[in-house]
Amino acid sequence: MRMNVTLAIVMARAWWTFILRGVIAILFGLVCLFFPPLAIIGLATLFGFWLIMDGVTGLTGAWSARGSGGWWVSLLEGIAGLVAGFLAIVWPVITAFVLVLLVGAWAILTGVFEIWTAIRLREHIKGELFLAIAGVISALFGLYVVIFPGAGILSVLWLIAVFALAFGVTLIALGWRLRGIYEQAKRQNEYVERGMPP
Repeated sequence: MRMNVTLAIVMARAWWTFILRGVIAILFGLVCLFFPPLAIIGLATLFGFWLIMDGVTGLTGAWSARGSGGWWVSLLEGIAGLVAGFLAIVWPVITAFVLVLLVGAWAILTGVFEIWTAIRLREHIKGELFLAIAGVISALFGLYVVIFPGAGILSVLWLIAVFALAFGVTLIALGWRLRGIYEQAKRQNEYVERGMPP
């Protein structure tokens, strides 16, 4: 119990960081909702930087493993990461469309495999219909995203926005609660220092 109280007080000392994180999350969510092109460019650019960092890591691994068998695979992977990252930063909108198309293709393949599995399992288990329905939903979602990639991007942005807004509000509420705990702990500490009961 003592550790939980100590952890709460330690977290309470940093109450303002939770509120700041919440405000940033809410602002990010609002940008995703009301300025989708800016959000798309920002997310694709961040993705590009991540690919570049991954490429640099791959090249570093290849350099340290040179002379051993298979080092060239890390070299090619690193070069591919650098090129893909550079292209993602230069063409963020195209990057966003490609990512959405990949999500759509994944959803279609997942749906087809789920339907196929449900058909194969229908003689062995009950409830395979749920797997088939999940497969149909997945395949239809994938088709929708592939046919209408712009709407797919917006759908993903809206999901991110809803998450960011809910996350932000929750962090702000936590921050205010921690602020109360911090103020209470501070008052109790002042009473103890003066030799008075809290």
